[in-house]
Amino acid sequence: MIFTNIKKVELPKTAKVGNGFSVIITANGNMPFIQVIVRHADGWEWIVKEQYVTDEGNGRYICQVPPEAYHAGFAYLQIEGCRMAELGSATAEDWISLHREIEIIEIIENKVSVSMPNIGESDQPVIYFGIHKHMHQPYYNATDTDYWDGEKDSIFGQRGGPYTHFVPAAVRQYIDGGLAHAGLSSSWSGTLIDQLNRCDKTGRANGAFSNWSHELREIAQAKTAFGNPRLDFTAFGYCHPLMALIPDRDIVGQIQWHKEIIRDTFGVEASDVMFPPETAFSPQMIPALKQAGVNVVIYDSIHQFRASKDYPYGGTGEGMLPPNPADQENPAVNDWLGLEGIWAASKISPQLLKPCMLQYTDQQGQEHEIIGVPAERYLGNEDARGGYGALQYEKVMGQIYDKIAPNYDPKHPPFFILHSDGDNYGGGADSYYTCNTAGLVKMCQTDPRFQLITVKDYLQRFPVDPKNRVHLEPGSWAGADNGDPQYTKWFSWQEKDYSPDLNSWAVLTAFQNVVHSLEDVDYDKNLVEAMKQLLYIAETSCYWYWTGQDVWDAQVTNAANKAMEMAGDAVNQLSNQDKTGPTIFTPWVRPANPGGKDWGQGGLIDAATEATFRTFVHDISGIKKVILHYQDVNGTSKKQIEMTNIGTYPSRTNPAIIATQYQTILPAATGNIRYFVEAIDTHGNVSYSHVGRIAI
Repeated sequence: MIFTNIKKVELPKTAKVGNGFSVIITANGNMPFIQVIVRHADGWEWIVKEQYVTDEGNGRYICQVPPEAYHAGFAYLQIEGCRMAELGSATAEDWISLHREIEIIEIIENKVSVSMPNIGESDQPVIYFGIHKHMHQPYYNATDTDYWDGEKDSIFGQRGGPYTHFVPAAVRQYIDGGLAHAGLSSSWSGTLIDQLNRCDKTGRANGAFSNWSHELREIAQAKTAFGNPRLDFTAFGYCHPLMALIPDRDIVGQIQWHKEIIRDTFGVEASDVMFPPETAFSPQMIPALKQAGVNVVIYDSIHQFRASKDYPYGGTGEGMLPPNPADQENPAVNDWLGLEGIWAASKISPQLLKPCMLQYTDQQGQEHEIIGVPAERYLGNEDARGGYGALQYEKVMGQIYDKIAPNYDPKHPPFFILHSDGDNYGGGADSYYTCNTAGLVKMCQTDPRFQLITVKDYLQRFPVDPKNRVHLEPGSWAGADNGDPQYTKWFSWQEKDYSPDLNSWAVLTAFQNVVHSLEDVDYDKNLVEAMKQLLYIAETSCYWYWTGQDVWDAQVTNAANKAMEMAGDAVNQLSNQDKTGPTIFTPWVRPANPGGKDWGQGGLIDAATEATFRTFVHDISGIKKVILHYQDVNGTSKKQIEMTNIGTYPSRTNPAIIATQYQTILPAATGNIRYFVEAIDTHGNVSYSHVGRIAI
């Protein structure tokens, strides 16, 4: 009988250089292709198998690790076997692995050489942290991805280091410093990679990107002690879309397109860890992320803090309105800490700085969850300024250490990410990746309170507590106008008679429906793919970022108009064959805290007590009805109300297509509700929005 699990692994606590040692493995059956992979932090790898393995019967095996398989320091053992007798038929899921560590001691002139303490060895408190660097440039012309001028030459030319050798230089310092689990994750948009590849071919940016990906491809092969990438290219959306505000199918498509260019450019697979563009996350994204193969998502920590009961709101300095009570469903905590020696506009909770299970319930009542890893807002923001000199790691993280030490959980220790742009400001400078990294390595070598570790190594060593289920308030990182739950950065001027941002969302909603409808009836594949590429480009979040500049405000319209010109009469021809439901833009509610507080002249004012719900809806065959469904938080009182058609958005960019705006108003004291929008087209096709929540 072939085994299904490894029951026991026996090995000595230490071994001496030059002696060899044994690993005894007991399984519940025969273990085909048994092997022990020996790794060191410096990249060393040696596989013990075949002639080094003795089968003693009854699932017991002795693996003799020869002296040449290791050297002084900690050795990290990956002990595994395959559940398939035919190796050619095996998949990754058929291998069962366990990890163990052993200290290798070298006797030198009567002195014993030992290495640094390793993770998880004792109950001594440790703060684990990771680093994430984000790299992005958009297409500066949505209808011409090859658009280039002197300004672009300067923008790219100033970033020769970040886009070529800075990241590998930092990772090499981790390796040379003996940090067995250290590395970093990095997100690279497809639009950036595509333009760098074009620079390589054409010599643009003064030739700064000739063979630009060489060092990145090389360092991508470096592994941690657990065999995970030292440089993990995170999952991402190809065109840097704000995923919280686009349809699920486009989230999946953007991620899949991005996977292809990561594989082709860096020679490795994109990670199953996601750094969402702008660190913008809403729970409604979870089903699409899981469908796209994402198992872990990084989020900005403040949106977990604000979702706690009794959160100590930091006032207007926080840059956000008070949390809506509907989001504050997580248990109260009692360790709120005001960080000193750093800009921190609100208090943090150190006990919440650890991975958790994020959750979402859809309109059918089905629950979805994904592992969430916090990126600490204020430390990441300060790290973006260049590390040491801006962020005094020991001083600031020491405050977190002092807070968690009395109630330290060795099975689920603290872990958070320092997240920032990797190509802007101090966090994109040569000094960050060299001098600052050297200081960081020294800190980890000499101060046992702090250890740099990759996301995957942490999760492998400290699996998430499945009971630690968390609701997260929507929102993004601090750099996007403080990243509020309303995504105000992408809804600029919404209270004015005309908002370029709302105009672009209205155009995009109609554009999405056209492309999805043609795709669903298997229309001309080449045409649909060309239109879909324009659609994904139009979803670039940057096109909403610089509101009020005509060159940006018209990008979405230009892409949609070009696509409609390509489509010709296809939409009219196929409207009678339409089998795609209406496209519904994520509903938004104003005021954000009905009956609570709102922004006003000079600060916070009392908000209106009733709530206005708005959305954009479009369908190529026309809309029959749009309905707002809502129920109380307990699901005991379900109601619905038909939304009012208030016409297409009054565009000023001359779009070929644009969605219709619908709205309805719920009265004061409606309560704590969950809501979603249903839209029906003239053919009876039905769509549903994601589920939102608000207390009125």
